[in-house]
Amino acid sequence: MLTAYAVSGERLLPGAALESAIWIDLYRPDAAEVASLAALGVEVPTLADMEEIELSNRLYHEGDTHVMTVVLTGQTEGEARISGPVSFLLSPARLVTVRHHNPRPFETFAPRADRSAAGTGSPAAIFLGLTEEITGRLADHLEEIGRGLDTVSTTIYAADPARRTQERLQVSLQRVGREGEMLSRLRLSLLTLARAIGFVQPLPALRPLADVATTQTRDLQALEVHADFLGARLALTSDATLGMIDLAQNATVRIVSVVSVLFLPPTLIASIYGMNFAVMPELAQRWGYPAALVMMLASAALSWAFFKWKKWL
Repeated sequence: MLTAYAVSGERLLPGAALESAIWIDLYRPDAAEVASLAALGVEVPTLADMEEIELSNRLYHEGDTHVMTVVLTGQTEGEARISGPVSFLLSPARLVTVRHHNPRPFETFAPRADRSAAGTGSPAAIFLGLTEEITGRLADHLEEIGRGLDTVSTTIYAADPARRTQERLQVSLQRVGREGEMLSRLRLSLLTLARAIGFVQPLPALRPLADVATTQTRDLQALEVHADFLGARLALTSDATLGMIDLAQNATVRIVSVVSVLFLPPTLIASIYGMNFAVMPELAQRWGYPAALVMMLASAALSWAFFKWKKWL
């Protein structure tokens, strides 16, 4: 899908002709759309090219066009959350973006581009406005992870043991794993986005917007510090959750062990009187059977009292 935007006042409006568009957004481009861009002298990178991890393949100059590929979080057509490459092709005439998944900032930026600190006066300004929108979205994701960790912490540190059931702890551990996976994706997005801005920041086209680019770089650095803080929280929360699961399992094993030990003395007594010796006087007495029962109950009671005294129960 191809969407071409033109500037009207300070706003970005879709539906512009390709020749006059200041921003052309390509989402899962087909052959005809690639050919239409080629007619303008724009070589659209393939998905395989965009997925190359070498820095020289992600940040490079091609004539007067500056190509930057970053990794952003987004959704597939089936609304599954993934991370994928997005290429920015910045030239004096226009900005072209190429993507094969759907990061939300590409939908939300155009309606409020007039509020961007960079404005809409040039392709470079559009680029910084779009990266500003992306930075804000990444910050929102980091806040979501923080709120998720708050929810997990409420469960695992609850004073009421009934709220720390095995099932709840398992769900909490699964959520910690999901938040950790999302955090790793956000860190990669922050890293690649900071590299892209640093790559074009020295260009003459961005000199009038140097303050905006510097501010965005500082914002990204602050978000990286926030990501490090969340990473430490994730590690602590994961360890605490595993520790609580171990404690719950140990408590179960301890109860089973104590119950088993309570039956050992009665079992010993029953075993003694189950031996087939010829001379066992108690077997011939009328009180022998009741006495054996009393001894078994008394031995179990004494074992239970001893465990309570030792505070093992």
